[in-house]
Amino acid sequence: MGYRVAVVGATGNVGREMLNILSERNFPADEIIPLASSRSTGREVSYGDKTLKCRNLETFDFTGVDFCLMSAGSSVSKQYAQQIGKTGCVVIDNSSQWRYDSNVPLIVPEVNGDVLDAYMAKNDRMNIIANPNCSTAQLVVALKPLHDVAQITRIVVSTYQSVSGAGKEGIDELWTQTKGIFVNDRPEAQKFPKQIAFNVIPEIDVFMEDGYTKEEWKILAETKKMLDPKIKVTATAVRVPVFVGHAEAVNIEFAKPISADEARDVLREAPGVMVIDKREPGGYITPVESQGEDASFVSRIREDSTVEHGIAMWVVSDNLRKGAALNTIQIAETMIARGLMKKAN
Repeated sequence: MGYRVAVVGATGNVGREMLNILSERNFPADEIIPLASSRSTGREVSYGDKTLKCRNLETFDFTGVDFCLMSAGSSVSKQYAQQIGKTGCVVIDNSSQWRYDSNVPLIVPEVNGDVLDAYMAKNDRMNIIANPNCSTAQLVVALKPLHDVAQITRIVVSTYQSVSGAGKEGIDELWTQTKGIFVNDRPEAQKFPKQIAFNVIPEIDVFMEDGYTKEEWKILAETKKMLDPKIKVTATAVRVPVFVGHAEAVNIEFAKPISADEARDVLREAPGVMVIDKREPGGYITPVESQGEDASFVSRIREDSTVEHGIAMWVVSDNLRKGAALNTIQIAETMIARGLMKKAN
């Protein structure tokens, strides 16, 4: 007997990717249930070679469902996640709603999957597990093995984030503006604060009182929660005119000495990491090449001579996969592999 899996937000970019990945990875499911809002009820989505019709989240009974993979935004998660969890169904949430709740684990399986053991042993657990921000997920996969070896003390990261991180509207806006520029139509900014076509925008999410944006704060808070609260983190998040794939320029300071060759060797053995690092023209990964791939790709590994123990590197990943849909499914797979999930009756 397999598991019953509900996908909330099945018509969105991440929801569709979840359905694709569930099929690709042969997730042990007896039933996949796509759910959406009432206005999308009956809409068809693909699951492998099958076509499924979306059911109404508002009226669906989660009794007997094992996993709820949720990617419908914070407001939907706030409204439904706790009541779904009370039915015994485990909610793996892709929004920011529960990431910073001390009672909810924030998980990237390659980094802190062992946290799930203690959480699932609790009698008073909420049955909610949070998936991190897309830019954080790919970052910590590359940082964790280095932290284990040389103890990270400070991280400076600049992100170059694709428009798909802003949903379908972000993709549509880049496409429309790009086409318009070639026929002399004036680009109109709606989803983004300024023109995104042929431009970069150093503003993702809202500004906070200290001048950082909420996206930058997320990277800081989530890295500390999953990796080590003592690490100092600063970030600059930039939206770039790329459809899929986030890139990050990362500068890391360590407590212990580590060379570029040592860092490269460590990362080559790390789960979820693929090192593509040739010191020649084109010997690195770009967002276009990461599309459809599962790994966090690391390139441009080099020593930073401006600090005592410093390494600089370039990290790229498909944000719709490892940054969202894939990691969500990997959390479910990890729970099964660790014997933490009994099938609902």
